[in-house]
Amino acid sequence: MRPVATSSQMRTAEEKVFAEQQGVDLMGRAAEAVVSVARVMAPSGPVVVAVGPGNNGGDGLFAAATLAAEREVLLWLAMGTAHEAGLAAASEAGCREVDGVEATESLVDASLVLDAVLGIGGRPGLPDDLVTFAAAADSLGVPVLAVDLPSGLDTDSGAMHPSFRADCTVTFGAPKPCHVIGDASERCGDVVVADIGVPVADTGLWVAQQSDVALWWPVPGPDSHKYTRGVVGLDAGSASYPGAALLSCAGALHAGPGMVRYLGGAPQTLVLARFPSIVMADGRVQAMVLGSGWGDLDDAASRLAGAVERGVPLVLDADALRLLPSDLPENSLLTPHAGELARMLGIERDAVDTDPMGSAREAASRFGATVLLKGGTQYIATPSGNVTLAVRGPAWTGQAGSGDTLAGMCGTLLAAGLQADRAAVLAASLQAMTASHHPGPHPPDVLASFFPEVIAGLLDAALGPIATE
Repeated sequence: MRPVATSSQMRTAEEKVFAEQQGVDLMGRAAEAVVSVARVMAPSGPVVVAVGPGNNGGDGLFAAATLAAEREVLLWLAMGTAHEAGLAAASEAGCREVDGVEATESLVDASLVLDAVLGIGGRPGLPDDLVTFAAAADSLGVPVLAVDLPSGLDTDSGAMHPSFRADCTVTFGAPKPCHVIGDASERCGDVVVADIGVPVADTGLWVAQQSDVALWWPVPGPDSHKYTRGVVGLDAGSASYPGAALLSCAGALHAGPGMVRYLGGAPQTLVLARFPSIVMADGRVQAMVLGSGWGDLDDAASRLAGAVERGVPLVLDADALRLLPSDLPENSLLTPHAGELARMLGIERDAVDTDPMGSAREAASRFGATVLLKGGTQYIATPSGNVTLAVRGPAWTGQAGSGDTLAGMCGTLLAAGLQADRAAVLAASLQAMTASHHPGPHPPDVLASFFPEVIAGLLDAALGPIATE
């Protein structure tokens, strides 16, 4: 996992490096990283550099000085001033200064725009002339490389503001919240995290990567059997909502359990006709999933109380979230969407949408359980306050039934013995990654059928080829 650093955390990390390494040239290292990516994005052709007054502009100016040895580079001092040493280096290297009008007109022939206007210290939004310039680059299809973040975004949030739309962003030390959260992340393009020698400590916010999924996925060994691999009990679905039973079964089965016991109220013949390996009898379980497709069951409270008495970790989804007990078993997981989380906290939906990460943290603390807040960005918050962002995928998964499938997956992973936060990260990430590998509007149960293929591919890539004599 990568730590995600806020602007203040990043400044603290940089200040520590400056204090410990007198004369260290972090700006030079940042510029080198920008040049490396720029050469890949546009091996040749003119570059238009929009420059701001601060250190972000300095990074761009030193990068421009290097690029000017290879091609034409135009500089627009978008705020009227620029980093003094960087501007001197760029001018000496042959970069030509232009005004905003010429910079915009030059986009017709440009191979790349370098956005070095505002960095982590910038305010959200852009002046009108920069809005015009950024929109022109976008409409002409000129690739945009942002230095640290697309100018105009708020470093520490996922909120949308007038900004550049980058094809790629080179950031330093660690991703920032705007790179990985909400609508803002869609403006960042591919995010390259360059190591410039600024270690970032545990920030309390992490973003999962595909390599983490491969590393953490529970893989059976030669002595494994159904009980060591984990038995999950599913109390999902009902006579009114039998589809939820099939969807949660699909998620649980295709995530690789030792056994699935179906304990819900949907017709057993329906479940067995679709999934003959499922056991229709109560017995030993190592985790349970409850609530998906319950509807208005008269015995919902007693069902939940009975599950709590088992003492195994629980996944509570959908209708079970209306009945949260005060004595949840250790290592339990709650899987609300934003509307359900708002109801759990007694707040308006808009409040969750405005601060999803803070809302997830509040719920985890209040209920003493890990919370997986579902959505375009999926937040996994623990009672201790740590938050991990799952691997992101396409928006195709935003459809009815995806949550039921996800809950079943989480149950399988809890039954395998994983901690709730890790189980949630793996399940949410796998669903997103599978949608990326199999694009298109696949319904959730069909998407679940691809889980084994994606898991196998991840594990093969992580292990590499087996050496033979």
